[in-house]
Amino acid sequence: MKHFFFKISILVLVSFLIWNCSSVKKNTAKTSQTVSTPKMEYKDVTKEGFNLFEDSPLEKKWVDSVYATLSFEEKLGQLFMVAAYSNKDTIHFNAIEKLVKNYKIGGLIFFQGGPVRQAKLTNRFQAQSKVPLFIGNDAEWGLSMRLDSTYKYPWNMTLGAIKDLKLIEELGVQMGKETKRLGLQFNFAPVLDINTNPNNPIIGNRSFGESKDEVTSHAIALMKGLQNQNVFATGKHFPGHGDTETDSHHTLPKVNFSEERLNEIEFFPYKKMFNLGLASVMVAHLNVPSVESRENFPTSISYNVVSNILKKQLGFNGLIFTDALNMKGASNFKKPGEIDLAAFLAGNDVMLFAEDVPTAIEKFTQAYKDTLITDERIEHSVKKILKYKYKSGLNNYKPIETANLYTDLNTGYSNSLQYKLYENAITVIKNSDETLPITNYAKNKIAFVKLGDDSGSKFLATLRKYTNITEVSHTNIDSLNLELKKFDKVIIGYHVSDKSWWKKHEFNAKELDWIQKISESNTTILDVFSKPYVLMPLKGMEHLESIIVSYQNGEIAQEVSAELIFGAIEAKGVLPVSVNEDFKVGFGLPTKKINVLGFSNPETVGMNSVKLKEIDAVVKKAIDGKMTPGAQVLVARKGKIVYQKSYGYHTYDNGVKVKNSDIYDIASLSKIVGTLPNVMLDYDKGKITMDTRLGQMVHKAKGTDKDSITFKELLSHYARLQAWEPFYKSTIDSVTKRPLSKYYRKTSTKGFTTQVSENLFIRDTYKDSIIDKIIKSKLLPKKEYRYSDFTFILLKEYLETHHKRSLDLLAEENFFSKLGMNNTSYNPLIKFEEDIIPPTEKDKYFRYDVIQGYVHDMAAAMQGGVAGHAGIFSNSMDVAKMMQLFLNKGNYGGIQYFSEKTMNDFNTCNYCSEGNRRGVGFDKPQIKGAGPTCGCASVTSFGHTGFTGTMAWADPEKELIYIFLSNRTFPDSNATNKLSKENIREDIQKIIYDAIIN
Repeated sequence: MKHFFFKISILVLVSFLIWNCSSVKKNTAKTSQTVSTPKMEYKDVTKEGFNLFEDSPLEKKWVDSVYATLSFEEKLGQLFMVAAYSNKDTIHFNAIEKLVKNYKIGGLIFFQGGPVRQAKLTNRFQAQSKVPLFIGNDAEWGLSMRLDSTYKYPWNMTLGAIKDLKLIEELGVQMGKETKRLGLQFNFAPVLDINTNPNNPIIGNRSFGESKDEVTSHAIALMKGLQNQNVFATGKHFPGHGDTETDSHHTLPKVNFSEERLNEIEFFPYKKMFNLGLASVMVAHLNVPSVESRENFPTSISYNVVSNILKKQLGFNGLIFTDALNMKGASNFKKPGEIDLAAFLAGNDVMLFAEDVPTAIEKFTQAYKDTLITDERIEHSVKKILKYKYKSGLNNYKPIETANLYTDLNTGYSNSLQYKLYENAITVIKNSDETLPITNYAKNKIAFVKLGDDSGSKFLATLRKYTNITEVSHTNIDSLNLELKKFDKVIIGYHVSDKSWWKKHEFNAKELDWIQKISESNTTILDVFSKPYVLMPLKGMEHLESIIVSYQNGEIAQEVSAELIFGAIEAKGVLPVSVNEDFKVGFGLPTKKINVLGFSNPETVGMNSVKLKEIDAVVKKAIDGKMTPGAQVLVARKGKIVYQKSYGYHTYDNGVKVKNSDIYDIASLSKIVGTLPNVMLDYDKGKITMDTRLGQMVHKAKGTDKDSITFKELLSHYARLQAWEPFYKSTIDSVTKRPLSKYYRKTSTKGFTTQVSENLFIRDTYKDSIIDKIIKSKLLPKKEYRYSDFTFILLKEYLETHHKRSLDLLAEENFFSKLGMNNTSYNPLIKFEEDIIPPTEKDKYFRYDVIQGYVHDMAAAMQGGVAGHAGIFSNSMDVAKMMQLFLNKGNYGGIQYFSEKTMNDFNTCNYCSEGNRRGVGFDKPQIKGAGPTCGCASVTSFGHTGFTGTMAWADPEKELIYIFLSNRTFPDSNATNKLSKENIREDIQKIIYDAIIN
């Protein structure tokens, strides 16, 4: 097949020249009008795929031998493709089988149903067919155009917004694979109609746009991908259905274009694609007076259109299909059977959606007897059909394997491709004062207003992963605008269902009025999840700061559009059609990409989604084994969250399911989420060095045996400090085991305002007593690695003394609010409802209460819930933001919090040679034996684990983040730590590393 496309081009060119230079005998019963066409270009294209026009000896032998076995009626049967439905009953199936067995039809075009049902029917009908059947499907945006349980790719108009044609070809390849897997030889795509009429009721979203060049380039890319997989592409709807205002399914649309216009615009993509090996063409039912003089005469049965223009003038030698013959544009003109004959006489090879094959064969037979049809004419089409059957591999037909069919048609790769397509399609057409992307979350209070009749829940949920977003709704625009005055920005999402491509989506009068009035009074971002035409009647666009066209309302489109708004991706798309004089076809504004977390699926970042699903079984093992009631797991790679899932319940018996938005007591992760970043700021500013002494940081340590402990030793857990002390025990009655009144009150009173739990308040001065006890504690006899909570309790003392601000305020002001960590807090009950916080314990030794919304760690509780070593409540998403900040070497959302050098210094293991794996504040992988990781993380990786069953880990070499949050301490924190003993967190981490493909 080498160089075959060059040969194709030569053959097409020679064919055209021969036709152009010779006199062609006209059928006197037909019109002789033609369209003059300039000499065609040709291009030398060599690629894998079909050799459509070059016949091999084996192919010719097979075609001739099969043709010789066919009776006259069987030859005629090959000309028909009949509609089949896998969602109908046995009466329909038996009727199709009768046509296959008795009339030897050439193929089936499948419509509604499901893939497995269709595959089984295909196998059944193929087994009954003398000659293997053509199987076709309208799969313009994938099999889902007709079938349930299959993958839905974007509509062509969405694809028309994409500038990267390699992505379109990649989509064609994937669609080809899926089509071939289902046993189809034809995908009746791509649509070559140039949608120059915004009111077109039947093409619209099916078109790549209004530019002939862009329609052509996108269609070529899709064709290449399909035919690369040995699936025949079909250009449609010839001569051009892009400028019609009626639907040929219901009537015969009229196209009032001149010959010159048709030649310049409508024929343009066909001429280009014929030179590149387009396999087949579908002829539309249109009324085009300039090329067919008979009044209301469909182009699909016009000899001049099919034979003179398509075949002779344009030189097309491939297979020619009629559009479906049941459509009113054809069936209103002639009865079933008669319309088939007329189509064949016009020059079509395959009568698609033939409604009455027996009658049609009768009509063909009579026409043969009347010499309207010749043996040569029949042979021309039938042998062409057989040639295509050979080229598609039907000469060695094999039944479709139904095992794993659903899985093969719904792959992780498809999701990955879908993300890339929308990332390249979504278009920004206005962005005054660089409103997009939104940064500086702390200074932007944002409202969301939903318009349209479909859900925008994924869009809103994704927006909320970046910062606080308040949904505002009112029945009255004045009341709505009054409420919106409280906000700095308003995002309007217009959401309409994309389940039906043919629905006329447009703003209603109320929505148009509201958009105008909201934008006049507020800084407004309008995001339309619909085709660009929806914007045409919108007045007052000058008041909108930003306008985004997201094209469709699927979940991935909503997610990607939210990413764009916050800068996780840049805007790349351009308008495939014109909206007005300001926003014309090809227009699109770029926006900045800033390094914030985005969202995608595993394959996009080189991971295997099937492998990651194994996490489910490990978490299930933990929950079933009562190692934890529930958990959150998050995986991010290359700046994209590709796995975020919640499991189980808040407790073993209360039935509250864990959600991704729930917040857990993250225990010791508080060290690296709250305390350490603030310490790193001071280090970055030179306020601390690695050699700074503890006595210089904490006044009470000065002159003690802890004075000379260096900052590096302290943060490396190499300072000879005790691991911890159960401070609470000295405040408990030794007999009753209850809190002593000397230290506690049941309500907040003067001197006792530090809250330990719901009904317990400790003496305010006791915080100082904790520091005193640490300073007076004995040092370990020798310098060796010993993990100690004392380190971070002392660091809190340092931070609050030197900054004269409490740690919770420092963390909020310096990091949480700026990073959009709006679900992260010390003492969460001040901000959040209790029902989103899984409890950590039924305390029967100190507080004698269910600990929910109050920090589990006793020492942290005795400090009012704000401690250097514990106290933070958060969810997997927010923790991932902090870990991404570290992975980005101090940068997130375009803000440089601290230098790359600072991050490198803190991620250095200074005492590894002495058996101490710790970095400066961060935990590091074990040097040997057991440790905090699966043993598969790189030496540059870092993170932390927490007592309540939490883990946060980042690996710069793999650009990987892993978060695990749970409340494994419930109901009894003193029970055996089975979560740790069974290596649940580590086993999940191993799966994550094993899922990395590249």
